[in-house]
Amino acid sequence: MTLVSWLLAAPWILAFAVIVVRYATRRPHLGDYPPLQRGPLVSIIIPARNEARNIERCLRSVLATAYRPIEVIVVDDRSTDGTADIVEPATGHRMRLIRGSEPPSGWFGKQWALVQGYRVARGELLLFTDADTKHERDLLPRAVHALQTERVDLLSVIPRQEMKTFWERLIQPHVFIALQARIGDLRRVNRTRTEWNAIANGQFILVTRASYEAVGTHEAVKHTVADDMMLAQTYVRSGRDIFLVHATEQMATRMYGSLREIVDGWSKNLALGAPHMAPPIRWLRAALPFVMWVPSLVWIAPPLLWAVCGWDFARIATLASLATWIAIYAFEKGPVLYALLYPLGAAMVAFIMLRSALRGSRKVEWRGRIYSGSGTHQSPS
Repeated sequence: MTLVSWLLAAPWILAFAVIVVRYATRRPHLGDYPPLQRGPLVSIIIPARNEARNIERCLRSVLATAYRPIEVIVVDDRSTDGTADIVEPATGHRMRLIRGSEPPSGWFGKQWALVQGYRVARGELLLFTDADTKHERDLLPRAVHALQTERVDLLSVIPRQEMKTFWERLIQPHVFIALQARIGDLRRVNRTRTEWNAIANGQFILVTRASYEAVGTHEAVKHTVADDMMLAQTYVRSGRDIFLVHATEQMATRMYGSLREIVDGWSKNLALGAPHMAPPIRWLRAALPFVMWVPSLVWIAPPLLWAVCGWDFARIATLASLATWIAIYAFEKGPVLYALLYPLGAAMVAFIMLRSALRGSRKVEWRGRIYSGSGTHQSPS
């Protein structure tokens, strides 16, 4: 192998080094904040639309928290799978079930459910969390302490992603790496004053009631599928501080359970969310959904060139890529053998991104509801 081959493969070798270093040094960690077992009342609001598969596990974990006092509000968002029937027997002095109404025109269903929960909540702090999450006992105690210690208005966490099926293990790590490449070090996001650099994870958003009301609640982002990111940007736009932490030991989530759910879920999120993570330049935001698949070629091209052309640099780049994906799966505690399939995973993500771009401007379909791509109109399925 010649020096030229090594030089041509240098970007893939560098990518391996950068990813390993980033995983090894990622900060901040929620575990750095000691658990605070008592404090202000926290209202935990869980929107649930057809979550019969997940809701029981979620509620058990939320109610087992070591933090006091709490109230749990489950908003059944017109479920048709018996979600409310699972929740209702568990209601009591710490948990209540709200039978949600259909979202008004101009609202996405999740935001409408969250606002319905907020309207009956009594807490000084509000936690918005998803039904597909599992909370460890120290998650909320540490999160409240972090919110208070950092003196911020919004705190969000990055949990551990559970991946159980073939397609989850193949595709999900590629999507998360793509998102992490854009986000970078959380320390650059925290307390940002650059609006389009602000993000939050809708699976866990802890806010003060005062700040939430001041920014206009979820009504301010009622029209967008990327409600979590847009809420964070609303906070930054109003001059308020946001803070993200890694919480892989304190929280787990399983976003999708099948190939259909993965494709539909990310098709819903990517094209409509990605433009808001770019500078507010009209042509750039318009073009981004149609080119965001291109970085997938970084992983797809080397093995293809090695197989077709036999080039030495492609062989080096392929082996460096394989080493990178072995490291990623090891850090994410996933089956390392799936690293061998990284070109297929990259190709699937490229397909989903293209599908998202082509569909996103026309319509969004999720959980039996169909919205226009702008999110400004809702119609029954």
